[in-house]
Amino acid sequence: MQIKVGLENNAGGRSLAWAQDFPGCFSYGKDASEALVSLAPSFLLYKSWIARHTAESWLADVRDVDVHLSEVFEVYHIDTDFDTVAAGGVSIHSWFRHDWRPLTRLEVKRGLQVLSFARADLLDLAFNLPDETLNRTYPDERWSIRGILQHVAGVEWYYLDCLGQAGFTRRELPEDPFECLGMVRRRTLEVLSAAEGATQVVGVGGEFWSPRKLLRRVAWHELDHLQHIQRLSQINV
Repeated sequence: MQIKVGLENNAGGRSLAWAQDFPGCFSYGKDASEALVSLAPSFLLYKSWIARHTAESWLADVRDVDVHLSEVFEVYHIDTDFDTVAAGGVSIHSWFRHDWRPLTRLEVKRGLQVLSFARADLLDLAFNLPDETLNRTYPDERWSIRGILQHVAGVEWYYLDCLGQAGFTRRELPEDPFECLGMVRRRTLEVLSAAEGATQVVGVGGEFWSPRKLLRRVAWHELDHLQHIQRLSQINV
């Protein structure tokens, strides 16, 4: 199977390789080469992860993997006048030609499954953690685990808002992170469930958004922070 890759350079000081037809499959590297080399093993882990959650994995018959670099995007920064600046300002993250494509019915179905698998893993990990662990702070970490959960929900709301589909204001988000996660995810599922064939593309703050990009970013962000929480929860203090 050929995996089309969108490469995003300078994403938080590293490169990020996106498997464009497989939301939730991605890999990092200190540079473009390392990110691309890492994608094939990341895809195999992704395949195994899908299989753990469903007996009807759509990747069950995949054997050989051929990584093909399809697009490259360099993250850049703009100021309030939308002029590019060397540092500071607003970071403009990847928009690929692939993101223009409307989602098909099958892509919506599988995308919703990926999001449900990611959310189940997140809740299985975090819901039963004691308050002491949820609220613990760590050296060189911006947030506690509770803070990370609130961040995941807040960023998902932000993605919806960029597409003009948030449905409610940020002020309406609950303070409890688990309630917040649930409220935002219900809205995401509503939006994506109705996204089949949608050609909507929105430009806001200097960046383009589409339903396909929404799915790509939401799946990545939750799985990325799931790994983050897993690391923190295993630290003995």
